Amino acid sequence: MKFIYPAVFSKREEGGYKCYFPDLEYCEATGDTLDDAIDNANEAARTWLTVELEEDVPDLPFVSDISDIPVREGDIVRNISVNIRFYEGWDE
Repeated sequence: MKFIYPAVFSKREEGGYKCYFPDLEYCEATGDTLDDAIDNANEAARTWLTVELEEDVPDLPFVSDISDIPVREGDIVRNISVNIRFYEGWDE
C-alpha cells in the first residue's frame, strides 16, 4: 500500500536540513544535504506508519493539502511516498 504525506524541509543555520511532517505527530528527520534529509524523512515516515499500523485500531491522519501548510521563507515542501507491504491477514 502506498502512503503519501507532505514534509517540510528547512535549512539549518549550522548546516544541513531538518524536516517535519505536519500530519505525522513527532515524525522528524535531518540530513547533511537535502537528498540525505529526503531519504531520512522517507525512513522516518515508514517507521511512523509501520508502528501505527501495528496498533489494534490504527489511526492514520488525513493528508494535508500542500497549499494549506504554513511555511517560512526558504522552506521546501515535498510529498514523501512510502510503500508498505502487508503480510499475514492483510489484503492488498
